[in-house]
Amino acid sequence: MLRIYKWHSELRGIGRIFYSHKPPAPVKDIGPRRVFKVYRFEGIDSRKEPTIQTFDVDVSTCGKMVLDAMIKIKDMDPTFSFRRSCREGICGSCAVNLQGRNCLACITLIPQSKVVNLYPIPHMYVMRDLIVDMTHFFNGYNSIRPYIIRKTQGPIGQYQYAQSMRDNLKMIGLYECVLCSCCATACPSYWWNGRRFLGPASLLHAYRWIIDSRDEDTEQRLKDLRDDFKAFRCHTIMNCTLDCPKGLHPAQAIAKLKLLISGLQKKENPDMDPSRFASSGDWTQKCKIK
Repeated sequence: MLRIYKWHSELRGIGRIFYSHKPPAPVKDIGPRRVFKVYRFEGIDSRKEPTIQTFDVDVSTCGKMVLDAMIKIKDMDPTFSFRRSCREGICGSCAVNLQGRNCLACITLIPQSKVVNLYPIPHMYVMRDLIVDMTHFFNGYNSIRPYIIRKTQGPIGQYQYAQSMRDNLKMIGLYECVLCSCCATACPSYWWNGRRFLGPASLLHAYRWIIDSRDEDTEQRLKDLRDDFKAFRCHTIMNCTLDCPKGLHPAQAIAKLKLLISGLQKKENPDMDPSRFASSGDWTQKCKIK
């Protein structure tokens, strides 16, 4: 065993700290059977109270991900409802609350626990079982106008807009967001001020479009966010970063966005003129395969 001794001086005299570097403890094998406690709700029209239903699942007969277990449960009870699509963590459809933490079921391993608690993501109106109403979330996202706005050229798609590698690198860690709402529904500020606070995901995308060197509507975008609630109700609680299944940092993006909104920082000028190829005509016609 490797032992490292470090001597240091303290107020009470000279002390010695003993460090032991041990290999990680092996994961205890708890067997293939899991007890899934699943949130069940038939919808408002049913006038029934939500319940917790228990399923005994042999996870050795399905895949390793939580979504595989959910599909197995649906085979046992066809009335069990949830969203899913890509199974690769790029669509954000299968967001659930697992063991008290938000995650994407398709890329999350089945926990090494005898009892697995499966709930819909919090702070959302439940439509049925694990399916929540995403209308309010996407209304907030649409309000930031998540697309390039140009004023000097014609309609988007008519020209090819240039961007330098350095300008493109600024958006890494932003455009990978899949709008699963795991960050927003884990944010206490979004719970408390959901009607006016846009939430981490929408603000991350707002920052992404504001710093895009090809966008020409920066002033109006910042003006739209300049109030006490839309962005500044973020209290840097950091739940958004902890629960992001893509490993992004919404809290950092919001902190940089606040600097731009308050005028303490300015958007950098693009390294390359985005319209440098516009004079060559309609590039979509030139790119057609003959």
